[in-house]
Amino acid sequence: MLTSRAALLLTAGLLLISGVAFAADPGSDDGWISLFNGKDLTGWRISENGDFRVEDGVLVVRGKRAHLFTEKEFKDFEFQADVMTEPGGNSGIYFHTAYEESWPTKGHEAQVNVTHPDPVKTGSLYGVVKLYETPVKDNEWWTQTIIVKGKNIVIKVNGKTVVDYTEPEGVTGPRKLSQGSFALQAHDPKSVIRYKNIKVKPLD
Repeated sequence: MLTSRAALLLTAGLLLISGVAFAADPGSDDGWISLFNGKDLTGWRISENGDFRVEDGVLVVRGKRAHLFTEKEFKDFEFQADVMTEPGGNSGIYFHTAYEESWPTKGHEAQVNVTHPDPVKTGSLYGVVKLYETPVKDNEWWTQTIIVKGKNIVIKVNGKTVVDYTEPEGVTGPRKLSQGSFALQAHDPKSVIRYKNIKVKPLD
């Protein structure tokens, strides 16, 4: 019969073994990293004194032109966020970019725009692949996904692929795929956009 001390040690050992086995199980971790904690802007950096606030667990983007950059950089990844625009709102999700006190000059932008006058709509790879219609509506949440693997960029809206672009050979300059931060855009004082469940899964 085990003494109480021996039983305690045996139980602790079994828990330790179980914990190690769980941590090592690849099925126990889906690889997603949360970029937004729903409480504050930890892990992000604001440019141009922009107005980015957390309200009821949601990141609200409004006010003058500015951008909110992640401190971490990524190369190959799957990015996902839930997005909602108010009527006339315009925003964008930059990737492979870098902090600047102005419009980002590096990287690409996945457009966020349902009814803003800009004809380039949600899901477009801005300046590269233009979409003039969008399946989503203002005041309704949708999921926007960006996948970068090597020279390929896929953008999905509510799980449907709307852009599948492969960077041609010989591309140079700031839009060449490399690695970098994400950034959320505050486009103009009349635009109000909401983001939540912002996360990334590294693929490299």
